[in-house]
Amino acid sequence: MSSLIALEDVTKTYQMGDVEVRALRGVSLSIEKGEFVAVMGHSGSGKSTAMNIIGCLDRPTAGRYWLDGVEVSGLTRDQLAGIRNRTLGFVFQSFNLLSRTSALENVELPLLYAGASRHERHARAKKSLERVGLGDRMDHTPSQLSGGQQQRVAIARALVNDPRVILADEPTGNLDSRTSVEVMALFQELGRSDITVVLVTHEPDVSTYAGRVVVLKDGRLQSDKRQPQAPAVLPPDEEAA
Repeated sequence: MSSLIALEDVTKTYQMGDVEVRALRGVSLSIEKGEFVAVMGHSGSGKSTAMNIIGCLDRPTAGRYWLDGVEVSGLTRDQLAGIRNRTLGFVFQSFNLLSRTSALENVELPLLYAGASRHERHARAKKSLERVGLGDRMDHTPSQLSGGQQQRVAIARALVNDPRVILADEPTGNLDSRTSVEVMALFQELGRSDITVVLVTHEPDVSTYAGRVVVLKDGRLQSDKRQPQAPAVLPPDEEAA
């Protein structure tokens, strides 16, 4: 498979007591390097399940999944963990930052788990924070940062291992409109640097910043459309968070 992400006829079924729940029903989807894709759908549409499979957090019940040329659908847990650490970065709605830990130390965490030296962790985390515009906030704890700044710390943490793909699950859900635009501008910038961004959102206005919108319904691919990206630009009289 030449695509960076390729799902082929993927099905996911959960057993809930005596009931089988078919979360995905034969989804096929290909995503190329540098694309910014928004995945949309109502509750129960299968979008979170699809994100978990793309993120190597779950396996398909049937079908095949390739990530960066590797068929990952049948890999062991340890192998999946290695793929996640090398290839994927995750951003969540709730930021998932350690509250008593500085921005720098939060960003260092994936490198700590990867066994990087203290010097390497510090240098790479600093570079990652500078990349998201927080070079002057490295010593601040989450309580000393705005919501937008906390989300940028989370994005810096996702970037610190130089991933091929960023997976963002409702990343603007806890942000105001202005700060949401700032975060979308950052995702667009990542796309221009050939990082693939896959974003789950239920907000149509957020999806306009992506170059492609995939809609799931009842576990099936309902639509897949490319579009011009809306410019993520703040009005000139607004100040950055």
